Amino acid sequence: MDKIYDLLGNKIKVTLQPQLIRVYSNAELWQYLDGKADSRFKLMVEVIKADYKTHFGKVLAISNDSLIVEILVHVYCDYLGLSFNRMVRVKWIQALVNKLLKRAEVVDCGEKSVDSNRWVWDLLAGSKSFFIYLLPKNLNAKNIKKH
Repeated sequence: MDKIYDLLGNKIKVTLQPQLIRVYSNAELWQYLDGKADSRFKLMVEVIKADYKTHFGKVLAISNDSLIVEILVHVYCDYLGLSFNRMVRVKWIQALVNKLLKRAEVVDCGEKSVDSNRWVWDLLAGSKSFFIYLLPKNLNAKNIKKH
């Protein structure tokens, strides 16, 4: 089920499925996170998980911190890839980076039984503050052209 969450005036696109959510890394998400990732990630995850519970009648079995880190790392990789393509003007390298960017656009966050790398995000969840610190403070679609 596709959902659009209006969070502080930003339309955040998410797909809810049993044991899985998909968050779309797009200009709206970037604008929402811009400069305030810590508190805004928390709000976003709480809203999505509450809606998931309402829709499916059970809690999504992913910790908030694990979910935040997974989304954050994908958003950051998307940002780095777009920045790289602005600086490196070699077509074949840009084409390769664009393929990687396509994978970073949709963040599949699944429970352990459906997501073989959930353990990675669970392991990194304790470093959430560090990852938030690394996220650029000027993360915004205005700064880097974002679809």
